[in-house]
Amino acid sequence: MEWTLPGYANDKKRTITRLRRIEGQVRAIEQMVESDTYCIDILTQIAASTSALKSVALTLLDDHMSHCVRQAAAKGGEEADEKMEEASEAIARLVRS
Repeated sequence: MEWTLPGYANDKKRTITRLRRIEGQVRAIEQMVESDTYCIDILTQIAASTSALKSVALTLLDDHMSHCVRQAAAKGGEEADEKMEEASEAIARLVRS
């Protein structure tokens, strides 16, 4: 299997920016706990961080489907089957999370 750029290559800078923002949110949650912030306020921030991570995950999945899976499907054969199975498993993991 030949290596190509990942599906998110065109959005890499934006994805990294979003992940760094999420990282900041998680650090803020830690500070909230250290500061004995009200539980519901902490839970609200955790929900926001979780939602932001899921949004990044869905964007990466969409990029994977439109780039990696599409490319493998065009070639056909076993690689296409493998990419479809990978995508299916990734979707199942996201749904369970």
